[in-house]
Amino acid sequence: MSKKTNTLIFLLGATVVNIIITVICFLAFLVLFSRFLFPLFPEDSIAWVLPVIFVLSIVASVLIYRMMIKFLMKKVDMNKYFDPIFNRRPPPRKP
Repeated sequence: MSKKTNTLIFLLGATVVNIIITVICFLAFLVLFSRFLFPLFPEDSIAWVLPVIFVLSIVASVLIYRMMIKFLMKKVDMNKYFDPIFNRRPPPRKP
C-alpha cells in the first residue's frame, strides 16, 4: 500500500477510535454521576448535567487520544509509513 492509502486508513481508523473513546467516557461519566452525585442534586438537574458530562467526555477523549498517539509515535516511525497531511509550501522564489 502507498503512503497516501496508509494515511487515509489511519485517519479513518483514528476517527472511529476517537468516537468510541468519547462514547465510553460519556457512559462512564454518566454512570459515575448517577451512582454518586445524582442523589445530592435536585431531580431537574439532569438538564444541565448532560451537557457538562458531554463536554467532559470530549475533553477526556482528546486527552486519552493524545496519549495514545504519543505512545504510537514513540513505537512507530510515522514518516516511514504515512504521507504528511499538510504539504509544506516551497520557499518563495527569489527574483
